[in-house]
Amino acid sequence: MAEIRFEWNDGNRDHIACHGVTPVEAEEVVAGDPIVLQIQYRYGERRVLCAGKTAKGRAIAVVYTVREGRVRVVTAFPAKRSLREGL
Repeated sequence: MAEIRFEWNDGNRDHIACHGVTPVEAEEVVAGDPIVLQIQYRYGERRVLCAGKTAKGRAIAVVYTVREGRVRVVTAFPAKRSLREGL
C-alpha cells in the first residue's frame, strides 16, 4: 500500500485547531478506514467529507481534497453524536 502524503501549512493547521482537532488526528482518520459521507465539487476541486476514529477512539469528521498527489485537509471537527454512534 502506498504511503499517504499530506500537505499542511499554517492555514489548515490553524483552521482545524479552532475546532479542537490536531493534524495527527485528521491524518489518522483519512489514513484509516473512514466512511465517505459526501463528495462535493467546490472551488474547482473534488472534496471528500469522511468520518472515522482516531487511534484514541475519538470520532472526527474531515473534509479533504487531493492536490498533486497529496491530501490537503480543508477542515476537520469532532463528529456529531448521531455520526459518532455509527462509527
